[in-house]
Amino acid sequence: MARAESIVLVNTGHGKGKSSAAFGIMSRGWARGWTVAVVQFIKGGKWKTGERKLADHLGIEWHTLGDGFTWESTDMDETIAKGRHAWSVAADKLASGDYQLLILDELTYAVKYGWVDVADVVEAVRNRSPKTNVVMTGRDAPQEIVDLADTVTEMRKVKHAYDEGIKAIKGIEY
Repeated sequence: MARAESIVLVNTGHGKGKSSAAFGIMSRGWARGWTVAVVQFIKGGKWKTGERKLADHLGIEWHTLGDGFTWESTDMDETIAKGRHAWSVAADKLASGDYQLLILDELTYAVKYGWVDVADVVEAVRNRSPKTNVVMTGRDAPQEIVDLADTVTEMRKVKHAYDEGIKAIKGIEY
């Protein structure tokens, strides 16, 4: 069995846990002495998440560059511009050679909404610095990203508290 210099992982599907699983890898990489960065494509700066608090505590580079959920947007042009800016930040980091792990959280939405061309993502990830592992998250990962990835996990919702009218709980969902 060959050992790769780096791999690409995708966490997709409609179930809970895509980002949480990525942040588990973030913690593991940090514990191994890796330089780690997170780029978030949807969540905006007003989000105060537990994983962000952990990353700040550990000194992990974190970029929350989105504008929040699209259905909450008051200016779609700005939302789209922020999504495209997040991709430019991510693409620079992929090429830099400065990271052993990059987490591109919610990237699939930026592709699905047409803000970022899937061909650009595939090219940047394929041509990334050789020692940079990548985790991409989000629902409905396009086939081109699935094909590129070394490991793809699909989270399937069986049941979710939100569907029963239970709001998100700090420490569980964020």
